[in-house]
Amino acid sequence: MHDYLDTDHHPRNRGERKHTGTHLPAALGAGPLREDQFGLHADCGHLTGQAIRIYSTDGSRTLCLDCWRSQRRFSASIRRYSHAGIAVRRADMNEHVSGRVSAHSATPATALHQVNAGAMQPRSARHQPIWTDAPAKQPKVLLYSHDTYGLGHLRRNLAIAEQLLEHASPFSVLLLTGSPVITTWPLPVGLKVQSLPPVIKVAAEKYASRDNDEIFPMVKGYREALIMKSVIHYRPDVILIDHAPAGMNGELLAALSLVRREMPDTRVVLGLRDIIDEPKVVRALWEEQEIYALLDRAYHNVLVYGSRNLFDVVREYHLPERIAAKISYCGYITRDSRSAETKPRAADAHPPTLPAKQPIILVTAGGGGDGHFMMDAYVRALDQMPNGFAQSIVVTGPLMPTHERETLERAVVHRSDVRIIPCATDMIDLMQRADLIIAMGGYNTSAEILATGKPAIVVPRAAPRAEQRMRAELLAKLGLLWAVQPDQDLAAQLSALIPSILSGTRPRRQTGAAVDLGGAHRVCAVLEQLIDTRLPARESLS
Repeated sequence: MHDYLDTDHHPRNRGERKHTGTHLPAALGAGPLREDQFGLHADCGHLTGQAIRIYSTDGSRTLCLDCWRSQRRFSASIRRYSHAGIAVRRADMNEHVSGRVSAHSATPATALHQVNAGAMQPRSARHQPIWTDAPAKQPKVLLYSHDTYGLGHLRRNLAIAEQLLEHASPFSVLLLTGSPVITTWPLPVGLKVQSLPPVIKVAAEKYASRDNDEIFPMVKGYREALIMKSVIHYRPDVILIDHAPAGMNGELLAALSLVRREMPDTRVVLGLRDIIDEPKVVRALWEEQEIYALLDRAYHNVLVYGSRNLFDVVREYHLPERIAAKISYCGYITRDSRSAETKPRAADAHPPTLPAKQPIILVTAGGGGDGHFMMDAYVRALDQMPNGFAQSIVVTGPLMPTHERETLERAVVHRSDVRIIPCATDMIDLMQRADLIIAMGGYNTSAEILATGKPAIVVPRAAPRAEQRMRAELLAKLGLLWAVQPDQDLAAQLSALIPSILSGTRPRRQTGAAVDLGGAHRVCAVLEQLIDTRLPARESLS
């Protein structure tokens, strides 16, 4: 790949633009730059008198002269990745620090708007960087969470971040996340966040931009640029990748290659949800996408967020011996809802008042993007039971489409015993106050149900992955909850089961049935050990 450079004097400081650099080849669109092509800012965000336009077969971007020289000095290898956009446009970045405002923000009022208003900002006001490097002696952990659907990845990573930040010798933690709700979610104080432009999963291994004005290839390229920039500027001691070894649609591959070649002391770790999908589906996909080779070459450790006696990933996914040697089972990850370092936002500003006498049924579908079918069935089940026999709190989730939530609200408008709220960021607290939980079978919701020990009915998602169904069946077999499949008359099943549970019926629990819930603490311990006992450079990747 060839880069082509154009140097232009900035119009802010020069009355007339002077074109002095190499023209872009005709095949790629030759000709001097015009003002509307260039604008007043370089892509690195600096207002400067001179800038460098870098062209490649993948597109172009502009750096101020100082940033371009700095990049060239960094290393020849990093320059090979320059087409991915190491320097990015400041006006389109979304970085914020929970609980405080950095001195790097332009004005206090602007910074406060960025931290608290979140999704209400216009697109041009998002992505403003205000985090700074950690103290020199503080170990740095970069968490990557692709967040293409639901809230599970975000909630899991926040639980881990909380443990790292509250450790006796605290870590510095930077979270890269594609979650669309990150600016309204309660975050641990001190957590640094770099948000990635959100995308949605539209089919197996197929994605689209959440912003209808953007096309996916451009969004993906921008996400790759932000990831690369964060890795280079933050220079973490450990990178913990959640769930997706290659990232969303392979967006991590360039950064992983850079780390392997240029940052030999950085440990790269995969955090793997216990069940991904049907084993045969996972094996076929990993073979096709060369994930086995990637785990062998690019990753030092693999942390399984589950228990081997519940699901053995080595056996089920046919992991070769070299990869199996990197596996550590950490247990299920849950977040401590009583952390003093988090503050409620948005939907939690006025938590629901729950009655003291009637039984309370909590209905939740996680993010809610595909939870309408379950909640609709629950509302229809209520019509088959006496009015007022229990109080219902239905949490639709922040990602449920507006028209679906409004349909539910209209269906219960005549009932005084049902309250619908859009979001609750402290779900464990609501679970602890409920007498019965009805939920979909996502990883985090299942772990939180187990942590509270409350009776629960889990209705797993039927497609596109079998993960929820498999987990629900395993936990139901242990007698830890009820699993109800949605392929039959769900409303009838719920109306028959709910009164029985509220009267005291419990599933038959197997002797010794228990699930390890200490995952967040154990992940923290493993990362600390990795930093303290670093392997000789490249030995584990040979």
